[in-house]
Amino acid sequence: MKKIVLSALLLGCLSALSAQQKFNGIESNLSNIFKLSDAKTRSISPENFNGEKGKGGMATTGTGANASRDLGQGWKVSPSVVIKAKSSFTLAEIDGSGSIQHIWMTPTGNWRNSILRFYWDGEETPSVESPVGDFFCMGWGQYASLQSLPVTVNPGSAFNCYWPMPFRKKCKITMENIDEKDMILYYQVDYILTEVPTDAAYFHAQFRRVNPLPYKSDYVLVDGIKGKGQYVGTYLAWGVHNNGWWGEGEIKFFMDGDTQYPTICGTGTEDYICGSYDFDTRKKNAAGIENTEYTEFSSPYTGLHQVIRGDGHYNVAQRFGMYRWHITDPIRFEKDLKVTIQALGWRSGGRYLPLQDDIASVVFWYQSEPHGAFPKLPNKDGLEVN
Repeated sequence: MKKIVLSALLLGCLSALSAQQKFNGIESNLSNIFKLSDAKTRSISPENFNGEKGKGGMATTGTGANASRDLGQGWKVSPSVVIKAKSSFTLAEIDGSGSIQHIWMTPTGNWRNSILRFYWDGEETPSVESPVGDFFCMGWGQYASLQSLPVTVNPGSAFNCYWPMPFRKKCKITMENIDEKDMILYYQVDYILTEVPTDAAYFHAQFRRVNPLPYKSDYVLVDGIKGKGQYVGTYLAWGVHNNGWWGEGEIKFFMDGDTQYPTICGTGTEDYICGSYDFDTRKKNAAGIENTEYTEFSSPYTGLHQVIRGDGHYNVAQRFGMYRWHITDPIRFEKDLKVTIQALGWRSGGRYLPLQDDIASVVFWYQSEPHGAFPKLPNKDGLEVN
């Protein structure tokens, strides 16, 4: 009799555990793509602004209305939206519990003048605030191929984001056009409605830019983060104002009460990007003379995906775009986090030269809410690439 009771209890426990572990669909990848889930897949685009079931492709007006005039409803009537100058547009507003799983968009106009903002669960201040180009690692306003796990940029300036972004009550995504000209935006937000685990944190991203960096100053990637979470990525748009190598500076992570000295200190900018020796690839030309040059690369977790070498006329500055995703090695913090990076080159006598470069960044992290106040975004002139 005792064995029967114990077996029944064991079966009950296993059944309860199985119910608790029911796949919610958020963490989809190749190893679990075969699993069934009760998650409901939805998508928001200009052809279905609310992501409603069975309501896509019903538009009768839109940016494609003239092209589809001979075909009518259902034939690409509303593939994009026009965001008027000096105005904001709500790209998505979702009620309930779920997760953003993928975002695709291709914006026209100046990418520094289109500001993305994400709000979770009815918060008044955004958890994500960044120019659209920088959010997708295109801070210099020029297309460059990028192939990584959470962000890809494909030919034709097709921006893609795969960061999972869970929310429990509400999600709101807006785009502000701060330009004097209207812009056109093609976009799609793919998401699921599902239960969100109690230990799921909220996605955050913050833009900063300093030009020029004050002499002997560290560039602050982010500070004022309060709460528990993990830092998951860095994008840098680095404009060099001096000749010579510019990436000797160390990245530093001050966490959980660190003051003068950090817990984590890197060994150099290119080392943090998981490169080495100035990203130089030494090649011999036809005459057998060895030349050095920067070598672009783009990999799942790291990349120097953009090198702008200058044209020798007006566009003479060297500019670089690079990223480091902490996917398998997130920087976990319990109470607070501040991240800085130095700008260092070389001067005569083998001495370091503190640089005064043009540095912009977007950092990405997850944390429990509420989040700390973001610094005020630079104005249009302060964002301009010049």
